[in-house]
Amino acid sequence: MSGATHQRSGWQALAVRIDAALPQTQCTRCGYPDCRRYAEAIAQGEAAINQCPPGGAAGVARLAALTGQALTPLNPEHGAEGSRAVALVDENWCIGCTLCIKACPTDAIVGANKYMHTVVSAHCTGCELCIPVCPVDCIALVNASGAATGWSAWSAAQAQHARERYGQRQQRLALDSDGSNADGSAVSASQASTPPTALPDRKATIAAALEKARAQRMR
Repeated sequence: MSGATHQRSGWQALAVRIDAALPQTQCTRCGYPDCRRYAEAIAQGEAAINQCPPGGAAGVARLAALTGQALTPLNPEHGAEGSRAVALVDENWCIGCTLCIKACPTDAIVGANKYMHTVVSAHCTGCELCIPVCPVDCIALVNASGAATGWSAWSAAQAQHARERYGQRQQRLALDSDGSNADGSAVSASQASTPPTALPDRKATIAAALEKARAQRMR
């Protein structure tokens, strides 16, 4: 084994251990696309160990022990340690746009286009990625751990479940170009044969749904 190969194998093995010590919320607050990318960046010396708000102070301590780096406070630029939360969709406001479904890293939101969506709390990591994409602000975070924060509010079993859900989603997305929609539903023969220019304009569809929702609330 060459020196370069041995070095690469070394940081990759460390990245696996670091990834296993992360909460797997896949929230991207660390500045990386997912927990695994953050773990790899730490292993290669490209990222600090204090960039994971969901892990909190206990998470930083875990990473310090794994890497041998000095224990440092959580970097406030990436957020603050907080309680574990789950998303909740307001059924009265949801317009069924599916944007939250596409944003959820663990496929915790179920629903269909133009139908009300709901969150399966057992799969939700509280990543908050669904909130900024909702055009009607109908998603809120609900405290699910009381006063417990960081790893005190999250378990190894929950982290493993989130990792598995995220992996399954990545596999599904890889198949989207082979016959499925971005929301996971199968592409019908009529959809497959319809040219892109004939599909409804998404912005116009959402605008119409928004107007309908406003009208219903004014009744």
